[in-house]
Amino acid sequence: MNLPSLSTPDAQLDLRGTPCPINFVRTKLRLEQMQPGHLLEVWLDPGEPIEQVPDSLTMAGYHVEQIVNCNGYYSLSVRRPVTVS
Repeated sequence: MNLPSLSTPDAQLDLRGTPCPINFVRTKLRLEQMQPGHLLEVWLDPGEPIEQVPDSLTMAGYHVEQIVNCNGYYSLSVRRPVTVS
């Protein structure tokens, strides 16, 4: 099985301007549509979104790989886990 690149996102989701908890719900729904092991880049506003969404995703079983301050918004890289049967 070929795993996707470790750093290049397989999809992007711009949730700037989206309030909590809708931004978490949309991120989770998008991750559930992706293949296991794939990486999603999510753009989030400062404040509550970047404080809450990464923790909520971690508690839901997703792996937050990177958070980057992009001068006015944050880029969050989160990977859908590879499930083992």
